[in-house]
Amino acid sequence: MAFYEHTFVGKQDLSDKEVDGLIARYSEILSKSGKILKTEKWGLLGLANKIKKNRKGIFVHFKLEGEGTIIKEIEKKLSIDNNVIRYLTVKYDKLDLKNEYFTSKK
Repeated sequence: MAFYEHTFVGKQDLSDKEVDGLIARYSEILSKSGKILKTEKWGLLGLANKIKKNRKGIFVHFKLEGEGTIIKEIEKKLSIDNNVIRYLTVKYDKLDLKNEYFTSKK
């Protein structure tokens, strides 16, 4: 099994309920043949360039352990989902589960 970080960007006009629905749907798919180690909801962030007429996007980040076949399946589903504008999966030898990238530092 390999370690992966998977991030997708939802449309800026999605409600919290719709975003939670997306997270639940893709968490279920990822859990079938893998193990989700951490889920982070980064929230609404600005994009560097417009993507499909969106200036902002809702970012969701998964850290998981699984086979490569589950990544192909999730990317196939994300590519046809109209609420998702971009996604990215990166494979790692070891994951950092302690740090969160977009938390407020007080």
